[in-house]
Amino acid sequence: MQNADSINKELSSIPNSEIRIPNSAMPVLMFDQVTKWYGPVIGVNHVSLELRPGITGLVGANGAGKSTLLRLATGQLKPNIGSVAVQGVDAWNWQAKRHVGYCPDIDAFYEDMSGRQFVRSMARLCGFSKADAHALTDQMLTRVGMADRADRRLRGYSKGMRQRIKLAQALLHEPILLILDEPLSGIDPIGRQEMLDLFRELAAQGKCLLISSHELEELEKLTDQVTIMARGRIAAVGTLTQIRDLLDDQPLTIRIDTDEPRSLAALLVRSPDVVGVELEPRVLYREGNLQSLIVRAKNPKRFFREVTRMVVDENLNVSHLEALDDSAHAILGYLLGGSGKT
Repeated sequence: MQNADSINKELSSIPNSEIRIPNSAMPVLMFDQVTKWYGPVIGVNHVSLELRPGITGLVGANGAGKSTLLRLATGQLKPNIGSVAVQGVDAWNWQAKRHVGYCPDIDAFYEDMSGRQFVRSMARLCGFSKADAHALTDQMLTRVGMADRADRRLRGYSKGMRQRIKLAQALLHEPILLILDEPLSGIDPIGRQEMLDLFRELAAQGKCLLISSHELEELEKLTDQVTIMARGRIAAVGTLTQIRDLLDDQPLTIRIDTDEPRSLAALLVRSPDVVGVELEPRVLYREGNLQSLIVRAKNPKRFFREVTRMVVDENLNVSHLEALDDSAHAILGYLLGGSGKT
């Protein structure tokens, strides 16, 4: 078996023409008409996706194909049809793997090791010399907030501490692509904010992060864009606002607070975009007679223009207007044809 130093020597002997240098002009990660099946079961179906530097959230119901997508991106699986490339290199190739850092959802530690020993071992397996492995390990443990707890055995770590150690090993070789599967799971609120800040910092450095998470509210605050998977396909890609704009045929739920609810309701039901109006029975404010209308309407942009015209023309008092389901949960529910639960 080769040791890390001999691997380093072999890598250094490879001509420069055979080593791909990251090119910002090309996508960091590209799926081109990718299909992967397991016997009669299709994992992903004709998926095309391009990711560049920044943060992309990956969401979808259980069985939607997220895990298969991540394994294809990290080169753990080969597609049956199509191609997956990292920096223009086939993801199955060892050269592509040099650009990828992977933080899996499932733990696979040597439990008798300390966190420091584990990360240091991963550094050696990456081909770093003993001295470099020690230095990089200390640096990454500090980066993920584990420097003062790294000498405890892994078997005694909490879920959040294990998540941080996995992230530390993923960052060792400064990859341009980071695949993070549920990285916020089990982390306390303070630690979660620290991780979110680190993800933003990495994105600002030009790295591409693909984050699969059920923490949809956190993704809403964090991501440049969201990729939503459904039944093995990419259902939508873009910012939440862009995706919402694609759903004009799906009714949006809006709350309108007014002191003339019946007059406004009579106007709203005449609109071709309104599919339902309901008067909330309870008074939301102690002062005045403000009440809420719950309106379900299609074509949100056109509907909001129409409401504005109605209020101005009829001189109605509207104190508050809010889209109740313009969120990741609701969008996911619309796209998956369900409640949005993942």
